Amino acid sequence: MIVDDQRLMREGLAALIGFEPGMEVVGTAMDGRDAYAKALEWRPDVVLMDIRMPGMDGIEGTQLILKHLPETKILILTTFDDAELIMRALEQGVHGYLLKDMPSEAIVSAIQTVYNGGTVLQSDITAMLLNEFKKTSQRNMEEPNPRSTEDPAGLEALTEREKEILVLLGQGFNNREIAGTLVITEGTAKNHVSNLIAKLGLRDRTQAALFAVRHQAFIQ
Repeated sequence: MIVDDQRLMREGLAALIGFEPGMEVVGTAMDGRDAYAKALEWRPDVVLMDIRMPGMDGIEGTQLILKHLPETKILILTTFDDAELIMRALEQGVHGYLLKDMPSEAIVSAIQTVYNGGTVLQSDITAMLLNEFKKTSQRNMEEPNPRSTEDPAGLEALTEREKEILVLLGQGFNNREIAGTLVITEGTAKNHVSNLIAKLGLRDRTQAALFAVRHQAFIQ
C-alpha cells in the first residue's frame, strides 16, 4: 500500500511497483488516518508511508497500523529535512526509511528487503542523524547538570566486537557490509547482531541502529 498526500506521487509509485513481478499494489491512501482504515481492510504486507502529510501524518498512521497489524512492514518516505521526524518514526518501529527521489530500482529493492525481514537504513540519512545527535550531545554536556539518556548496564554487557558492530548498525550497514568491514564471516556478523540486540533488550536491528545513533557518544 502506498500512502502520500500528493496524488502524482501515489499514482507514480503505484504504477512503478505494479509492473514488478511478484508485487501487487493493493491500494493507496492520502494520509495516516486513511492509511490505517485501509490497512485494516486490505492487510498489506508492506506500506510505503510518507512522513509529512496534512491531517494525520505518517508517524501517527504508523503507530496505529503497527499497534493493530504488527506483522505489517512499514517503509518511511522522507527527505533530508526530516531528522527529528525520522527518529520519531524509528521509535514507532518502522522497518526503514528511504528518500523520495531514490531510483526506482532502489525503491523496489527496499520493499523486497523489508518484506523478507530486513531493514533499510540509508547511510547518508544515518550520517545526517548522527550529526544531529552529536550537536545534541555537545549541548547536553555543556549544561550545568548534564544527564545522559544512555543505558550503561546494557552497554557494559556488550563485548568490544559487539560495540564495533553496534556502531556500524548505526551507520546503516547490513550483515554483509559489517562482515567485510571487520573481516569476519557474514554468519558471525549475524550472530553478533542477534546477541547485542538481546543484551540491550531491543526489538530488532532497526531499534539497535536507533540506539547506536542516539547514544553514539557513549559507545567506545
